[in-house]
Amino acid sequence: MNQKELEYFKNRLLQEKKEIEDDLKQFNTELDFGEDLSPHLEEEADEIEEETYYEGTKKSQEKRLKQIAKALRKINNGRYGICENCGGKIEKEVLEIDPESELCHKCKLKIKK
Repeated sequence: MNQKELEYFKNRLLQEKKEIEDDLKQFNTELDFGEDLSPHLEEEADEIEEETYYEGTKKSQEKRLKQIAKALRKINNGRYGICENCGGKIEKEVLEIDPESELCHKCKLKIKK
């Protein structure tokens, strides 16, 4: 992979990182239900459902942040775009879809089976 391509993927990863961090900040501020002492069980159930959704999304986004950080470290140490399973090159088409991908297309297919 040439320097121009590495810069392109680095910028994509940094942009995704920023978007996720912004989303996580928003989750933290929105997830304040206060001290509603309302006796309405329906409202309480809605709040629990919303909190569960936020927590699941938050965990997923935090996992992606770790994957992005790992991909950025790989760019810095010259290992970006190399499959962690077989050691081959990760196709640019795969990286376009999933820039933090750790596996080439062939290895991803093997794992799915």
